[in-house]
Amino acid sequence: MVRRWFQRGMRPRMVKDQRYRSAYIFGAVCPARDTGAALVLPHVSGAAMNLLLEEVASQLPPGTHAAMVIDNAGWHVANELRVPPNITLVHLPPYSPELNAIEKVWQYLRDRYLSGRLFSDTRAIVDACCTAWNNLIAEAGRIRSLADFEWAQQVNP
Repeated sequence: MVRRWFQRGMRPRMVKDQRYRSAYIFGAVCPARDTGAALVLPHVSGAAMNLLLEEVASQLPPGTHAAMVIDNAGWHVANELRVPPNITLVHLPPYSPELNAIEKVWQYLRDRYLSGRLFSDTRAIVDACCTAWNNLIAEAGRIRSLADFEWAQQVNP
């Protein structure tokens, strides 16, 4: 859902693409390092999640072990997941999106870059997703401001 400020009692005009092409940003962020890793893919699946895990593992500094907080989406719990040795998956309880920091990142990307637009084709969707992610990474302090949850800091002081 996208929220827009507008005059009370009036509905803001906004374009809405009713076609059915899409792309998915598979991403993970590290608030402590104010960075992240992402892939833009045409579908969600266990295989796509494996690609993200490989990407995150490759970007971790040597000797670092990451605890990746995730929900219980089907592709996060798929039997075919291959979790690299330098990553531990931490599953959140069901129905707790407020605990999942990446949800704030997705909302930020939708609000700032992806909603209220018409895309000419799937390539334009992928390009917009890549641009949105790259803008997020380039904005110093943004990931930390969105995803640095106090409860997560207490888990690993």
